[in-house]
This record gives sequence, C-alpha cells and structure tokens, in this order.
Amino acid sequence: MAIRSTRTVSLLRWSAITVPLVLLLGFASGMSAPAGRGNAWYMALSRPAQTPPDWVFPVAWTTIYVLLGLALAIVLAARSAPGRGLATGLFMFGFGLSLAWMPLFFGAHLVSAAVWLIAAMLVIGIATTFAFARVRRLAAWLMVPYLVWISFAGVLTWSIDRLNPAAETLVPSPVTSQMS
Repeated sequence: MAIRSTRTVSLLRWSAITVPLVLLLGFASGMSAPAGRGNAWYMALSRPAQTPPDWVFPVAWTTIYVLLGLALAIVLAARSAPGRGLATGLFMFGFGLSLAWMPLFFGAHLVSAAVWLIAAMLVIGIATTFAFARVRRLAAWLMVPYLVWISFAGVLTWSIDRLNPAAETLVPSPVTSQMS
C-alpha cells in the first residue's frame, strides 16, 4: 500500500510540473505568430472545406497539451522502468518539432516545409507512443488524440499546400480604410 501511495505522489508531483510546462510552451508557440483570422496571409489562402472554425484549434490543442503533459508525467514517474529514458527523449524531440510548426507555417509561410514537419511529427509521435507503451500503457493511450489530431492537421496542411502552390510568395493586399 505504501508503494502505491509513493507512486501516486510521484505522479502528482510530475504532473504538477509537466502539464503546466507543456501548456506554457504550447501557448508560447501559438503566440509566436498570428493565426486564423488574425493572420492576413492565412486568410488570403484557399483552404479546404474540412477546415474547422478558428475556435476549434485552441480547444483541441489545450486538451491535447494536457494529455501530453499527463502522459509524460506517467512515464517520468515510472522511475525504474526500462525504456524510460528513450521514451522521454523521443517525447522531447517530438514535442520540439510540434512547437516549431506554428512559427514555420503561420510565421514563415513555409507551407511545404510545414507538411514535411508534420510528417516528421507523426513518425516521432508514433515512435514515442510505442516507447511509452513499453513504460506504461496508459501513457501510450494518452498519446492517441495527439496522433489523430496531427494526422488531421497534416491532411489540412497538405491540402492547403496543394490549393496554394505559391503560398510562400503570397502577399495579402493591405487593409484600406475609406476614411482616408
């Protein structure tokens, strides 16, 4: 019973660090470049019909970041589990790739590169999920919404790339006022 209590305390401690940290870093990445309606370049792009409304993205990412933080906490709390170091390293690498997507797509307007980045995120995400499963199965299951979401985001990004072959060079017309 004491061992289980110690594990629970360890998990709670790790969760108190990883969940806010993942949320904070995700929020910082999201704030690195205006997105959605706040980005004139993005609004000038042709977008596929399956593009969700702007409000869906922060709700989805907040939920996913909480789940990712919990998954990482579960792995970190498994102190003596074999594969813990590899699983943690894969997570950090994949999370770093994920944080780079917003500035690459919305900031630098590099749509084709963003497609390749999401492909890398998916490969590393799958590897992380399998590595997490070797440490704790629940941690792997908490990765599934992330994999589904980035798969969907990959399809959207690929579609935007196909619909806008010159997206990198697109310069939206300046907003003018009739009050001049």
